[in-house]
Amino acid sequence: MGVAGPPGPVMDRDEVDRALARLGAEHEAIETSLLALQDHAGRRLLEGARLTGITQSRWTDTERAITVLWSYFDAYTAALRSARELRARRRWLSREDLVELTELLRGESVTVSGGAAAGGGPAPSITGPARLSERYTLQELVERMNELYAQSLDMVVAADAVWSALPARIDLLSAELQRTRQLAHSVGVRPGEHPAGDDLERITGALVQLREQVVSDPLAFWQPAPGGSSAPGGGRPDTGRYDREARALEDVRREIDAVLTVRQDAEARLVKLRDVLSRADRTLAEARAARGEVLAKIAASEVPAVSGPPTVLQEQLARAADYRRHGQWNRLSPLLESLEQKAEDELLRARESLTAVTAPLAVRAELRGRLDAYKAKVARLGMAEDPLLVERYDTARRMLWSAPCDLRAAEAAVLRYQHAAAEVLAPRVPGQGGPVDRRGPSGSDRGDAV
Repeated sequence: MGVAGPPGPVMDRDEVDRALARLGAEHEAIETSLLALQDHAGRRLLEGARLTGITQSRWTDTERAITVLWSYFDAYTAALRSARELRARRRWLSREDLVELTELLRGESVTVSGGAAAGGGPAPSITGPARLSERYTLQELVERMNELYAQSLDMVVAADAVWSALPARIDLLSAELQRTRQLAHSVGVRPGEHPAGDDLERITGALVQLREQVVSDPLAFWQPAPGGSSAPGGGRPDTGRYDREARALEDVRREIDAVLTVRQDAEARLVKLRDVLSRADRTLAEARAARGEVLAKIAASEVPAVSGPPTVLQEQLARAADYRRHGQWNRLSPLLESLEQKAEDELLRARESLTAVTAPLAVRAELRGRLDAYKAKVARLGMAEDPLLVERYDTARRMLWSAPCDLRAAEAAVLRYQHAAAEVLAPRVPGQGGPVDRRGPSGSDRGDAV
């Protein structure tokens, strides 16, 4: 929609002809715009919809504005027709004709009833009662029509944009929701029995309510462009609530996928669980047997007690097997995840118990190995028959190979043997007394520390 030419002094014939041509083109543009608004799909939907909220209020104002638009357009058409008829009376216009045409084309020549201007019957204004009629220039009338047209089109385009975007997406999400509900039911995910089932019920109700609100009050889901926009319908549909429900449904789908995974590999996971718990039991049995051996063979040593296998894990494993037999996958899924972690922890605890119990045996084995290693070293250096070494070796060996073995005394005996071997094998300077290397200067290991 355009704007008429500016007012001015008395127009000449050429100016009148140009103004009439411009006003004729303006009239066609306005009529085209009004007819397009009349045929707009959004306007037809608004006329037939049961509206609520802000949309109902704005549509009431918009319907009144569209009625006023047509009244303005009729007045504009009548004024243009009068000007054309006056111009068509004679080829050469007199000054009186030009003055009259100037008044028609540039003056306040258009009278609109107060009821039409107010969009209904006369209504009071802030300065007092509304006047029964209003006078406009053609330019003012066009500006007023442009303003009302932009407001009306903005409302219609916004509602149509929301209706075009959201209901179809909600319907698609609802169809996906139905498929998810069927799948959830097949794996035992039901309301009141599984949190995902409760979520599906909530999402179902939320989508039904959301669609009803979108259909009856689309403008409640319209987000204007930041800072405003001069173009009608500047903005976008607000999909925040829809997006939240779509994300919630995606979370439920992931949960159901996890339940389906449990259904597919439940037997393999149960077999693995039984194996892990069996290894833990065997390890604990080995730790208990080792503890008896340690108590019999090692004296003066702290040996930790070994607890038995936790019966609660076996009970939970039996419950998991029962869930699998009855197809209660929604209950089996979290139970398996918990059991798998607990079974690994139990196996680790059993291994730590075995390590703690057998620690004294490991110490004894280390002392035996160290004693034999020193004896072999002494033998290589030709000092195996040294009386002191023989005596201390026999003492240490008797302690380590006796039962029960006193580890503290045995360790002290091994250390005494080590010190004696070090003293016997240490090189001495001739003439200063003390032992010398019995193998003479050719001994390849002379002076080696043990």
